[in-house]
Amino acid sequence: MATLADSFLADLDDLSDDEAPDDVAAADASVPQSAQDGERGSGGAGSSRPSGDTLNAVSQLTGSERYARVVAQVREALAADAKAAASSGDGTAASSQPHLGVVDENAYRLIVECNALSADIDDEIQTVHNFVRDQYRVKFPELESLVTHPIDYARVVRAIGNEMDVTRVDLDAVLPSAAVMVVSVTAATTAGVPLREATLKETLAACDRQMQMDEDRRQLVQLVQSRMDRTAPNLSAVLGSEVAARLMGVAGGLTALSKMPANNVQVLGQKRKHAAGFSAAAAVKAGDMHVGHIFQCDIIQRKTPPALRMRAARLVAGKCALMARMDAFGQDPAASAGKAMRAEIEAKIEKWQEMPPARTAKPLPIPGGEAKKRRGGKRARAMKERYGQSDMQKAANRLNFNQAEEEYGLDGEGLGTLGTSAGMAAASGKLRITAKQTKMKVPKRAQDKWANKGGSGTALSVNGMASSLAFTPVQGIELVNPNQKPRDAGPVSGTASVFSELRGFKSARPS
Repeated sequence: MATLADSFLADLDDLSDDEAPDDVAAADASVPQSAQDGERGSGGAGSSRPSGDTLNAVSQLTGSERYARVVAQVREALAADAKAAASSGDGTAASSQPHLGVVDENAYRLIVECNALSADIDDEIQTVHNFVRDQYRVKFPELESLVTHPIDYARVVRAIGNEMDVTRVDLDAVLPSAAVMVVSVTAATTAGVPLREATLKETLAACDRQMQMDEDRRQLVQLVQSRMDRTAPNLSAVLGSEVAARLMGVAGGLTALSKMPANNVQVLGQKRKHAAGFSAAAAVKAGDMHVGHIFQCDIIQRKTPPALRMRAARLVAGKCALMARMDAFGQDPAASAGKAMRAEIEAKIEKWQEMPPARTAKPLPIPGGEAKKRRGGKRARAMKERYGQSDMQKAANRLNFNQAEEEYGLDGEGLGTLGTSAGMAAASGKLRITAKQTKMKVPKRAQDKWANKGGSGTALSVNGMASSLAFTPVQGIELVNPNQKPRDAGPVSGTASVFSELRGFKSARPS
């Protein structure tokens, strides 16, 4: 009969038979490394996009009519604002901005479109970044782990290109000095190969498009920030124009923001934590998973200590939800409510940082004074009976001296004195406990009444066989006092009770 070891050896023989022959391995080795890397970069297992995709097939936002129209309107508006600011500075013309409280429908619609387009541009930048990363992985595969920001990655790729010696490339204008050193050392030992001319051209075009979209997004945010004092004055008074613009951009407008609850407003713009293999984005710390754009406002970053920032973020999120609803309905365009709310938030944060009051020394109670009243009554007795320890639990917790207790279960839990006092109860395997004989409590007043028998002042013992009727041969039935003490000496009256201790049978025989 074959043993387990023999079956394992047979399985190993089958695996060795299935391996590729040496000529096939040699054929694989004869394939150039650049071709293998090119296949992996264009559509291999490590790629996050299908093979054959081009830049225009991956990124279509910049070619849309909506993108071109909104960006053109934003540029015209910014140029008009700059011209108006220059003319007002010379004193020749006044600003073209409307007064507070005047709502321009076209300007508000443009701000809403800018907010929506800004969120779409962020997603499109990430898509183009994935395309550039997959293309450039053949040339420098370690770069995606060294530079994680999409725009910085595009600038580095644009600067390096197909250059194998990275020390010849000036990266000081793109990356910090420490990052430049790491990239240079890693590039000197990389196993990448130069890209083909067509692939390099398409990769650089993708980098240019990525940086252009980032510049357009900056102009959108700049326009929204310049209009925030008139679009959402109260929200801007609490958060600041920049953070309020980001919040509205992620939410999709002021109306959409006003419909959100406070707990959703708190996490708007939070960093997403991607799983391994899906993205090369930097890992987010555990404390940053539940914070968004609100966490970057001036109140939290400058006026709140780190230990209280999460608490302050919840407070600010709740107040911002209220301010967004006021701005959505056009209430208080002068932002007086927003300024008052900001002052209230700052006062609460300062109150949190105050030292707690010192404990006051309480004096001891007066000796011999009135005792403190304890809780009593039907509720207290019912609570004690419900949570009080039963007699069986008390017996199980007790141990007799120099006597082994009964155990049960695998853990050897003891029974204590439970069942041992009943004699045969422990031998029969039954757990019993004898009820205690409780004495009837008689009130003190009733005891005194029974002892004094009407309050005579002397405690007299009453015989149960005593009677107030006496049968005498002289007078027949007489009424006597059975509690009267007998005389110490002298003749006994015939009227004495027949049940008296002095009465009895006497012998008639003379002594």
